[in-house]
Amino acid sequence: MVEKTKILILGAGGMLGHELMAVFSHDNPIGLTSADLDITDLKQAQKKLQELKPDIVVNAAAYTAVDDCEQNRDLAMKVNGEGPGNVAKICTSLDAILVHFSTDYVFNGQKADGYAEDYDKMDPLSVYGESKALGEKLIQKNCQKYYILRTAWLYGKNGINFVDTMIKLGQEKKELKVVNDQHGSPTYAKDLAIRTKEILFNFKPTFGIYHTTNAGDCTWYEFANEIFKIKNIQTKVMPCTSDEFPRPARRPDYSILLNTKLPAMRPWQDAVREYLIQQV
Repeated sequence: MVEKTKILILGAGGMLGHELMAVFSHDNPIGLTSADLDITDLKQAQKKLQELKPDIVVNAAAYTAVDDCEQNRDLAMKVNGEGPGNVAKICTSLDAILVHFSTDYVFNGQKADGYAEDYDKMDPLSVYGESKALGEKLIQKNCQKYYILRTAWLYGKNGINFVDTMIKLGQEKKELKVVNDQHGSPTYAKDLAIRTKEILFNFKPTFGIYHTTNAGDCTWYEFANEIFKIKNIQTKVMPCTSDEFPRPARRPDYSILLNTKLPAMRPWQDAVREYLIQQV
């Protein structure tokens, strides 16, 4: 009898972690939250993973509050940088495959035609982006059997996200200003979880970096308009510049991740429609 692949999902309590646990449910994954395991503590992580002996580690543990990272640089660098490096070292010692999620924010956003997977000039504008870039580098340094899946503008259940925020604001306000000079690809956490399983069990591509977003791109303003159209919210949406809506962390103007290696995921409009229609 062939032994079943043992899958460990780190960050199982987060938005993406919830979707990963659901998508991999038939594989009986082990899910650990940040309360169960601190990936920044190498000894603790080694002890836990050596006990569990997973064949695949899917790391969805991250510090994702982009603006908060500006005030908490050390924590961001530990959780998003050193932590994944620790997990990579342990995966190598266990001969396990590592799947890790990164972000469009590792780029400076000056390439209007988007970024392919082999574009190697990471130049982040924010502490969050820096920390995620460090995580990528440490994984590549300490592990050979890895998939780094870069994604963007993630939304879904079980977490704060742009879609839910817009609906709340749309119900409270008659008009809104939304940034119209940042371009990216909204991505449904459920679709990213499905793509993760496809990579591991269907496509089985060579190890390396992959761009995993819903197909197509838009601005935050265009994204908000699509949300309101689907939900039939009558709030007036007005475009504004990033300068008119300053945030602690700088965002890239063009952070479109080009998928040149795998079949395209479904269009972002279809994904957000499914997400919104399923909401009560």
